[in-house]
Amino acid sequence: MGACLSSSKQEADAERRRRQRPRGGKAEEKGAAAEAPAVEFGYERDFEGRYEVGRLLGHGQFGYTFAAVDRLSGDRVAVKRIDKAKMTRPVAVEDVKREVKILKALKGHENIVHFDNAFEDDSYVYIVMELCEGGELLDRILAKKNSRYSEKDAAVVVRQMLKVAAECHLRGLVHRDMKPENFLFKSTKEDSPLKATDFGLSDFIKPGKKFRDIVGSAYYVAPEVLKRRSGPESDVWSIGVITYILLCGRRPFWDKTEDGIFKEVLRNKPDFRKRPWPSISSSAKDFVKKLLVKNPRARLTAAQALSHPWVREGGDASEIPVDISVLYNMRQFVKYSRFKQFALRALASTVNEEELADLKDQFDAIDVDKSGSISIEEMRHALAKDLPWRLKGPRVLEIIQAIDSNTDGLVDFKEFVAATLHIHQMAELDSERWGLRCQAAFSKFDLDGDGYITPDELRMHTGLKGSIEPLLEEADIDKDGRISLSEFRKLLRTASMSNLPSPSGVPNPQAL
Repeated sequence: MGACLSSSKQEADAERRRRQRPRGGKAEEKGAAAEAPAVEFGYERDFEGRYEVGRLLGHGQFGYTFAAVDRLSGDRVAVKRIDKAKMTRPVAVEDVKREVKILKALKGHENIVHFDNAFEDDSYVYIVMELCEGGELLDRILAKKNSRYSEKDAAVVVRQMLKVAAECHLRGLVHRDMKPENFLFKSTKEDSPLKATDFGLSDFIKPGKKFRDIVGSAYYVAPEVLKRRSGPESDVWSIGVITYILLCGRRPFWDKTEDGIFKEVLRNKPDFRKRPWPSISSSAKDFVKKLLVKNPRARLTAAQALSHPWVREGGDASEIPVDISVLYNMRQFVKYSRFKQFALRALASTVNEEELADLKDQFDAIDVDKSGSISIEEMRHALAKDLPWRLKGPRVLEIIQAIDSNTDGLVDFKEFVAATLHIHQMAELDSERWGLRCQAAFSKFDLDGDGYITPDELRMHTGLKGSIEPLLEEADIDKDGRISLSEFRKLLRTASMSNLPSPSGVPNPQAL
């Protein structure tokens, strides 16, 4: 099982040696770098005139990080100096350009190291950033008694990491290397803010796509990364691992070899029986378990995790950003058949207020004027936050019209819930309760209780005029003219037929 983080100084030293290993492939051969022509990045070239370089802070595969002073303002900064001579492959150049692009995109977030500017000369690229002098989160963990945080202090740290992940994911960005070494404290004060750093492995991802490569650090890598099908959810897994460590001082997955760690991650569950877990609150354990779910579709999102009672306590509700999965669910809802939309509305009525806490936070985040309903302008503003999609006006109106069941031009909370339920989480995190929910939702249609939804019952439930057959078509798998409970459950869990590829492999144009 997990090894104690504070067991020895050698353990900490091993952490640092592992951290300094080249990532992403073999190191370049000696001599090759000297022959490579200097690369031009188009950055400003007056670094030496602007900054006075001071002490060394650290080093990595391609360069060093120094403290420096801005000669104009007197501000102290950190400078990451990257050796151009070591950029012998195009991928190394692209990595630097991407890191600068990412830091620019995230500029201004309170829990991300602030980016000042990028410079270059004939020999180096200089990335100028905020100077964080409070040390790494790893060092703070190791300095704690038994390498453990109190629950209250751990929740403060975790909340800040989740805010970073949620911001990245809204921008179509995955950090891909969340670990205690990549979070720095701004100062040495106990209540210093935490800052995410080192976006060298981070990358943008297009909607619906997955990363196929294996990157990151063994102790924190998510199962889907090892299966070469990862996305934003992998960052949440890593935060779950960090939370486990913060609370008990041990890693949830450990072995003497990297391959052994990978097998643990893929096959085993974290141990919540050993001390100190029996003395840790059930809320904290529930939180960690919901982040360390091996199926990424059933795992909490970063924004959902911010709404969890354990993290939420003592936090500000206004800190909770819009959830990419909620925006995704609303975009999908418009594509569903009419019957599936009705089924989701029935299912939504079976969920209690406590279980809807995260969706209430999301509704409040979108309902900017706090009127109790979402207007088309508020919906447009929310959907625009998901930068990779950049939905146009007509599509936003289409989404509003699909969700707005009472046709008043607004989306109230009840309508919002029906369109944004996390179906896969509900089905996989508690299968027994999921079965009871499906039965309750089904019963709202099955008026005579005979175990089937007939066309007449569907007409009575929906109030629709004319032929009801098109509504039955998608769910009626055995084509007997009625819907059984198993067919109803399958409808709730599967993608709409209009979203599935056609037999020829060409997407259905109605789904685009």
